[in-house]
Amino acid sequence: MRRELFEPEHEAFREAVRTFVNKELVPHVEEWEAAGVVSREAWLAAGAQGLLGFAVDERHGGGGVDDFRFNVVFDEELVAAGISGFGSPLHNDIIAPYLVALATEEQKQRWLPGFCSGEIITAIAMTEPGAGSDLQGIRTTAVRDGDDFILNGQKTFISNGILADLVIVVARTDPDAGHEGISLLVVERGMPGFERGRNLDKIGQKSQDTAELFFNDVRVPASNLLGEEGKGFIYLMQNLPQERLSIAVAAAATAEKVLGTTKEYCKDRTAFGRPIGKFQHIRFELAEMATEVEIGRVFTDRCVQDHVRGELDVEHAAMAKWWLSELNKRVVDRCLQLHGGYGYMTEYPVAKAFLDSRIQTIYGGTTEIMKEIIGRSMGF
Repeated sequence: MRRELFEPEHEAFREAVRTFVNKELVPHVEEWEAAGVVSREAWLAAGAQGLLGFAVDERHGGGGVDDFRFNVVFDEELVAAGISGFGSPLHNDIIAPYLVALATEEQKQRWLPGFCSGEIITAIAMTEPGAGSDLQGIRTTAVRDGDDFILNGQKTFISNGILADLVIVVARTDPDAGHEGISLLVVERGMPGFERGRNLDKIGQKSQDTAELFFNDVRVPASNLLGEEGKGFIYLMQNLPQERLSIAVAAAATAEKVLGTTKEYCKDRTAFGRPIGKFQHIRFELAEMATEVEIGRVFTDRCVQDHVRGELDVEHAAMAKWWLSELNKRVVDRCLQLHGGYGYMTEYPVAKAFLDSRIQTIYGGTTEIMKEIIGRSMGF
């Protein structure tokens, strides 16, 4: 079906993004996968091309365009090129809304120009060893001491954790206030007591630096408080729908890409004297996946349209996140099976997609948590 999501300016932007990705990112994928981290030069190149901070005001170095469809285009082109480690979706889709909406003018002047140029790489630290999707279970604390907060705690599975120059840390500033005692503090590279653990060894997304972070009596100036003290949980709830939509966008794009390459494989690969796609079972497998992927694409695009209009609610974002990520998991697994032994070889894109996209049903809130959110919205 013809997509009705984009305007001509988005498609023109897609061509520019595709050129950038093929020139600046694709040639370095193997190098980054081996190193376990993307180079800072890639971030600077993206900044120079105007691909960071679309929604940031022009006077702070951004694009000045609050239209999530530009984010979608960039995210889809990364998927199309098989780029799973470049953390721009986290930077643009997840971090930017916090800084744009919550930062003071002084904070914006300090952080946003570097955010947009690629000189400041960002991360958000929510997950802890004992608290994942349940954000109310965090134990990291920040105790007020004069003009500072003293931050103590540990975070894990933090994307961009090795490279990050600026980390939004979710911490308890009032241990007795429940979710009303959670605040957001911005920790900057070089603050004494802020230490990074190892670059975690994952089964996929090898070039996406994912780290443990440790905060040992880190003295964070009160001027680095993001938004109001005690409002952190509310801010997280307000911004999680866009994060989950971003994951759904990537899942839909991945399923489409893998299905496309598998269709071509089934035309070329022969067994018993004919292309394997001529066998009814395989045709039916492809037909089922094509239908599901099409349905998923329509729903994802509708959610993006609603989000651009400011109408996407928590429940539909949760629906998109769990259903598209689970759909992608099924599609990639079935496509790998249709590749036979070749699907198990990492040189084939389907194998890399199998490993890289497995995390989608976990991060941003697990499938189980998404269903819990939807179920509660139904009155249960």
